[in-house]
Amino acid sequence: MRRVPVRRGKERTISGKQASGGDWSDHYWWSHDGVRLHARIYAGPAGTEDAPPILCMPGLARNARDFEALAPHLAQYRRVIVVEFRGRGESAYAKDPMTYVPLTYMQDVVALLDDRGIARFAAVGTSLGGLVVMLIAASLPGRVIGTVLNDVGPQLQTAGLERIRDYIGSGGSQPTWIHAARAFAEINAAIYPGFEIHDWLRLTKRTHRLTPEGRVVTDYDKQIAAPLRAPGGGDAGVDLWPAYRALGGGPVLILRGELSDILARSAAEKMVAELGGARLAEVPGVGHAPTMDEPAALAAIDAWAADLPAA
Repeated sequence: MRRVPVRRGKERTISGKQASGGDWSDHYWWSHDGVRLHARIYAGPAGTEDAPPILCMPGLARNARDFEALAPHLAQYRRVIVVEFRGRGESAYAKDPMTYVPLTYMQDVVALLDDRGIARFAAVGTSLGGLVVMLIAASLPGRVIGTVLNDVGPQLQTAGLERIRDYIGSGGSQPTWIHAARAFAEINAAIYPGFEIHDWLRLTKRTHRLTPEGRVVTDYDKQIAAPLRAPGGGDAGVDLWPAYRALGGGPVLILRGELSDILARSAAEKMVAELGGARLAEVPGVGHAPTMDEPAALAAIDAWAADLPAA
């Protein structure tokens, strides 16, 4: 396995200014098909070095900055590793766009686990990240000791999937962060109806980057949309309920945005009924997906973290 030395860095926004939160280490590893991948590693408290870490995995068009507030918060409990899937953030873009699929993302994360010598871990997965967690649990029984599924599950709503398929990979560049924030707000107003411009600016800096020419663009390879737009792309062709049930054996928290068009309340309630020990927390006033900065989300996540096994 090829390795790249870990370097230290202060948490920063894509504009290069220091943001709130603790220090992290940048870690790079290689996928089996030669893609250089990136993760942020937040050290936990002294004495927790041997505890299973918490892996955070973002949604389809997101990156490590999605956890810039939550990761330092979780690091008060144990080490936190924030994964950037191929084609996002500081992870390299794939040569073959048809590798932008959950199975490949799962293989990339397993390569990280092997690279770091991680036998067991807890996970926080938003949307796509939650699907990847379920696949890992089904493929590697006993490795996942606890899970937060952020607005995702084995049964998803078609309307929400179509909405994502329509916008992903589209859009151009903006001249300033304010322009980008306003454009982002127009697309996502129904998801976060209570957001003010400063909230949109914060979210835009998590999801966008500056080009060398000084333009603001989304921080992902637009080719991640290719598998979704292929014939049958994005259709639920696999029964994911067995993968969801594989999360049993550790605490499971299901976060659902009250306005979500991806995870229906009935589906979330079925998830609780199907898996003993699973808990449902609904985040009021937001859609897909909660940012996990919300007080209701943080309180539920703290309770979940308290239930994680120490070893």
